[in-house]
Amino acid sequence: MRLLVSLWVLVTAAFFMVHLVPGDPIRAALGPLAPADLVSAQRHALGLDDPLLVQYGHFLRGLLTGQLGDSIGSQLPVSQIIGQRLPATAELALLAFAVAVVVAIPLGVGVAVLTRHGRARRTELAFVSSTVILGAVPDFVLGVVFVFVFAVNLHWLPVAGRDGASSFVLPVLALAVGPAAILSRIVRVEMLSVLDTDYLRTARAKRLSGPRINLVHALPNAVTATLTVSGLLLGSLVAGTVLVENVFAWPGLGSTIVQSIINKDYPLVQAIVLVYGVGVLLINTVVDVVLAVLAPRSTIGVD
Repeated sequence: MRLLVSLWVLVTAAFFMVHLVPGDPIRAALGPLAPADLVSAQRHALGLDDPLLVQYGHFLRGLLTGQLGDSIGSQLPVSQIIGQRLPATAELALLAFAVAVVVAIPLGVGVAVLTRHGRARRTELAFVSSTVILGAVPDFVLGVVFVFVFAVNLHWLPVAGRDGASSFVLPVLALAVGPAAILSRIVRVEMLSVLDTDYLRTARAKRLSGPRINLVHALPNAVTATLTVSGLLLGSLVAGTVLVENVFAWPGLGSTIVQSIINKDYPLVQAIVLVYGVGVLLINTVVDVVLAVLAPRSTIGVD
């Protein structure tokens, strides 16, 4: 029920926020020199001269029947445009998420083990300082810095576009660095908490090896909060692709929605906003389900 209510709020917000953008989408599509009668006829054909609530009803009926309409600018079906652009955005977000997790979990576990009980103060200070800074820098700013350093100055990687494996490196890193920094701090804090529990003291008393204690018994019990944050970070990565795609001229939904907003292409903007919103809602729902499944295991001790 909560998911359905969230979807309705998302659909309603997507519709009304787009219509708050000033300007005439028909005039933007046809150009400033288009005859007034042509503009009026096109507006009538698309139902844009109907009252806003009537347009909202048409919008809801279209969603229920799977009809997202046609782009005002290109006249192509919105579903076709999304189908062409969605894979590029999904690849970018999922690769960035995978990189963030692969980097953050070993880093957080390693620093937790090294700095436990106040040891290695310099390592702890360097870790905390660097992750705070990297976690606070916007991903699009990192993207601009990466382009300037690795593409413009060093010529190691492409400046923009999606052509080959090398073109993924900079946008993926721009998206992954901040979440990796945040997630590694969460992993460290959770790991430090778990390492001081009674059942791990029992494991040490049984002379189990350090890797077995840390990886087999401690890490699985530290993943609950990590998993929750990971789900939130994946949702933020999906949303973060909007700005990063524009930095790297990435042919995904992010660059498409910016251009659609400029052109006041109502059907396309609404559909892309819904895709992003539904993606975030589904990610959060999946995280809730996984947490419910893993919760009984969080109290498992040492055999």
